[in-house]
Amino acid sequence: MVKEINTLSELITILKDDIGTYTEDVWFRGQSHYSWQLVPGIFRYASDVSETSLLTRFKQSASLLIDTSPKDDFDWLFLMQHYGVPTRLLDWSESPLTSLYFAISDDNNDDNDSALWMLKPIELNKLANIKTTEKNFIPSFDDDYLKNYNIENVNSNKNLEMSPVATIATRNNSRIQAQLGVFTIHHLDKKPLEEFCSGQEIIKYLIPKNSKSLLRKELDLLSVNKFSLFPELSSIGEILKKKLS
Repeated sequence: MVKEINTLSELITILKDDIGTYTEDVWFRGQSHYSWQLVPGIFRYASDVSETSLLTRFKQSASLLIDTSPKDDFDWLFLMQHYGVPTRLLDWSESPLTSLYFAISDDNNDDNDSALWMLKPIELNKLANIKTTEKNFIPSFDDDYLKNYNIENVNSNKNLEMSPVATIATRNNSRIQAQLGVFTIHHLDKKPLEEFCSGQEIIKYLIPKNSKSLLRKELDLLSVNKFSLFPELSSIGEILKKKLS
């Protein structure tokens, strides 16, 4: 049975029940449409999009605009994701409140139910044969576990299809730090992430459209807002304009 989140109190109760005695990390992702699947941006296009071509074009235009050049293709991929270029990455957060905000913040989508996903990244990585006795071990983009997922190796091993992997990256800007950002990365298989799972690794919660307004007010009471998650000057202006309306 699908569990509904109508209030923050319900969210806490649900997470207590579903996390239970599980002591490894859990991650969250909010989506404004309940029907949406967990498909990375680059796989959402009808025509094949070359990740290599996107990377080349991005480097061409971005090189003069960044202070420090990324050290490898993973760093470039991460930067592309940050600025809205479609990649094989999916954004997640260690915070359920952050993810809930992203699920309901756009009031233009109030005619649709939204979704909050909970992922157990350690369990997902076991499906990709990443197993270790180290508690809460999640590989970073620098680890050998991720070598087969970089752009060069993906292109040279097109007959190899591997499961998505949960990974962490250096939080080198204020936005990803504020959002407690983490990632999953697909290989070549374009299936939605949830279709790789057995049901033990991931849970999807329903956020009814009629509950979004109340949930936004409750998040605002806890100062989970545009500025707390996007600590930038433009966020201040947007918040002040809303106070005038």
